[in-house]
Amino acid sequence: MSKTYSISELANEFDLTTRSIRFYEDQELLHPTRRGQTRVYSSKDRVRLKLTIRGKRLGFSLAEIRELFELWDETRSGSKKQLNLMLSKIAERRSALDQQMKDITMVQLELESAEIRCRQALEELNQKQREEEQTEPDTTSPSSSATTH
Repeated sequence: MSKTYSISELANEFDLTTRSIRFYEDQELLHPTRRGQTRVYSSKDRVRLKLTIRGKRLGFSLAEIRELFELWDETRSGSKKQLNLMLSKIAERRSALDQQMKDITMVQLELESAEIRCRQALEELNQKQREEEQTEPDTTSPSSSATTH
């Protein structure tokens, strides 16, 4: 007899809420059996939950994860079709991440350029203010008030 798990056990093991696990069940990623009102998860469900979490971390949608599971379920041992689909998904994800890295690099360069321009403008304003302060007559000193009488 294979080991079974309660929803609470899986939630604790994977640091998820029971609501998340029920959501994955609603998305047909997990297929627990029922004992009355209690969900009973198999070792297969546990592995599928682990793979779902890993797939999400890699950026796969739940629909993509479900598609991979369905291909696996067709043969019970995987297939060339499943492996080719997985390789295709990996290539797509890698391409998207490469583009995001390029976008991030571009934004960082733009921010750096904007920062340099702002610092230069601020320094010019500070320099102009210092020059104006040096050329203004001092109206608060006693000598300037004595000469105006």
